[in-house]
Amino acid sequence: MTSNALLMHPATWFFLAAILMPVLKRIHPVLMKLALVAVPALSIFLIYQLPESFGTVNWMGFDLVFGRVDKLTFIFLNVFTIMALIGGFYTMHVKESGHHTAAFLYVTGSLGVTLCGDYLTLFVFWELMAFASTFLVWYRKKKKSIEAGFRYLLVHTAGGLVLLAGIFLRYQNVGLEGLAFEQIAKDGATLADYLIMIGFMLNAAVPPIHAWLPDAYPEATVGGAVFMCAFTTKTAVYVLARAFPGFEALAILGAVMTIYGVAYAVIENDARRILAYHIVSQVGYMVCGVGIGTAMSLNGACAHAYAHILYKALLFMGVGAVLEMTGKSKLNELGGMWKRMPWAMVFTVIGGISISGFPLTSGFVSKSMIIAGAGEAHRPVLLVMLSLAAVGTFLSVGIKLPYFIWFGKDSGVEGKDAHWNMNLAMFIAAFFCFFLGFGPGTAWLYSMLPFEVAYHPYSSYHLSETFQILSFTALGFYLMVNKLSPSDYISLDLDWFYRKGAKVFMWVAKKPVNAFNEWMDNVYRTIGTPLTMALARAFTWFDKEGIDYTIDGSARQVVEGGDKLRQMQTGQIQQYIGSAVAAVFVILAAVVLLV
Repeated sequence: MTSNALLMHPATWFFLAAILMPVLKRIHPVLMKLALVAVPALSIFLIYQLPESFGTVNWMGFDLVFGRVDKLTFIFLNVFTIMALIGGFYTMHVKESGHHTAAFLYVTGSLGVTLCGDYLTLFVFWELMAFASTFLVWYRKKKKSIEAGFRYLLVHTAGGLVLLAGIFLRYQNVGLEGLAFEQIAKDGATLADYLIMIGFMLNAAVPPIHAWLPDAYPEATVGGAVFMCAFTTKTAVYVLARAFPGFEALAILGAVMTIYGVAYAVIENDARRILAYHIVSQVGYMVCGVGIGTAMSLNGACAHAYAHILYKALLFMGVGAVLEMTGKSKLNELGGMWKRMPWAMVFTVIGGISISGFPLTSGFVSKSMIIAGAGEAHRPVLLVMLSLAAVGTFLSVGIKLPYFIWFGKDSGVEGKDAHWNMNLAMFIAAFFCFFLGFGPGTAWLYSMLPFEVAYHPYSSYHLSETFQILSFTALGFYLMVNKLSPSDYISLDLDWFYRKGAKVFMWVAKKPVNAFNEWMDNVYRTIGTPLTMALARAFTWFDKEGIDYTIDGSARQVVEGGDKLRQMQTGQIQQYIGSAVAAVFVILAAVVLLV
């Protein structure tokens, strides 16, 4: 890779800044704070200067492509860099340089995956994302966070191994051409391709391999959760859209995700767990759009990913501000907080109405495109499932979450508005929620979509449908508010299996396996060691008395024979000549007598 291509790559600057964070802090903390916003701002500028292809390196016969840009790449680069800027503002008050290093390495991995053109480069950046984001969980420095971080890392390591197995098999089947990160034909997909898909699906939190998300995200740091809600799952949506559009499994599983996520969000008590489950639901819309595979549905998946990153980050920032200021995130412990944190309340409500698809917000112009894509593709079952999930979205995040945090019964919990930088970050995200929702903002978003599709969200039918869904959902909440009152309990999910499975594994390792190991040690000590020593003594005797005696005896005979021959040598040449002549006469006499 040339120096120009290296400096052109936006991930380079995040990587360098990540490494230099401790140094900048030591020089002056202000420099570290400036880097948090200067590097993302530079990256936003750089993505507009990128050529279609750059940074190709030949390494051991493999072509590693670090830069490949088209419209699908650009829309994700655009929102990722904007989100990095918002995240930089939001975490500016965090004093730990290690936290910023982990966040920027995480962004480095996401940008690297988005820009790469081959599977080997993708895998390196993919694993960088997993390991860097783990530290955003661990940096909360609580027992539950440490445990959740280890589970998160183990699950993503397993997913990475599945992805790597698929890459190796694809290389074995196709050769060097198989390492190019391009669209895979669904009719000719092999086991290798499906293994790669599973690796991608794990990061997209597709059930049943989704439980790592609601397990880890609520345990991350306040700022770490904001970064994590934006990058891992949306990077997975990008790679699925790049490699697997039109795969039926994605359409079905995506629709299931939308229902599954909101079902848990409705019954959850912890605010960040509600939002984590809602990531599963909203990413389900995107996965379903990729699986449907039409131009309309793929555009919808990209537009919804763009909008979702911003309004979900806004929601995580709002509840994160509450957690930062009060130390609480459970709904049953909060209430009446609008008096103490009015700005956070305003921003959280904006995020809630945006994710619910209110007109004039980004959710209205993005999610509806996927639903319209399902209708155009004549998929009525998917259409109904996606519409039902919209009801659950408004019920859980649009109404339940803000009501029990900001309104409802006053809990008496003390708090105050968040730090200025946190409010500024929330303001930027809230601005985009409205900016993308109508007029020039919507046109700007649609212009970045990968396909040219005529879609007008503000149709009378769509407006009527939306108002009916929102109105009847609000009425349902009003009638069932007592039933939906939060209570402090734990809802079981599929992570129960690997939690219990890990306990079984540890029991097997500690009990039967350890007992067998100790038994083998005893057997070796009582039988193995004496037998080994006896064999060693036998082989030593054989070596000395057998091999050494034979070899050394032969050597002694040779030496003794040489000594005798040496004694026969007088040094008188006339004696040697006479002996030779005498030997000749003896030989001739013997010949004559025999003849």
